[in-house]
Amino acid sequence: MLNLNRSRPPAHLIEDAVSDHDALEGVADTLQTLLRGAEATLPDGVMDALHGEWLGHPLHPILVHLPLGGWVIAAALDHLPAQAPGANDAAADRALLLGTLGAVGTIATGWADWSNTRGEARRTGLIHGALNEAAFVLNVGSLLARRRGRRGLGKALSGAALGVAVAGGFLGGELVYRHGLGVGRTLAHRQG
Repeated sequence: MLNLNRSRPPAHLIEDAVSDHDALEGVADTLQTLLRGAEATLPDGVMDALHGEWLGHPLHPILVHLPLGGWVIAAALDHLPAQAPGANDAAADRALLLGTLGAVGTIATGWADWSNTRGEARRTGLIHGALNEAAFVLNVGSLLARRRGRRGLGKALSGAALGVAVAGGFLGGELVYRHGLGVGRTLAHRQG
């Protein structure tokens, strides 16, 4: 059996290569300052709601399934054979729209969770968020292209968005499984 147990797993090496850059600290500082300023203007309880305090479980990992599910279904419908040319188009467009609309809440809860991070988790979270927001923007572009009859461009944009979202999801996995972001957050908050 092949033993891949090295000093650091490949996933950690990839994350370190992507996020271990001092330049990200300045960007992260600026964004967290802006987020804290925005948080101060929100009505009481909004941040707790975004963190999932009311549920006893972070909302972001729950909500992420809606955009990813919609985007994967749209990709499948875009590329699977249909009984007639264009037979899957309307369903693909609806799935893409549902996923893209679902991304709004996912983005809001993700930034809320990220606003309190530090160190490598903060840098990784910044890249995770930027990748997933890029996927969102690409999918908005895809929806617009499809609406304007430029289906080939729409498929290319949503395909690229799915690839970007997968990369963002990889980093999201590192945030949870390596850095413990969101693990026990609501329980610790209630007990503390």
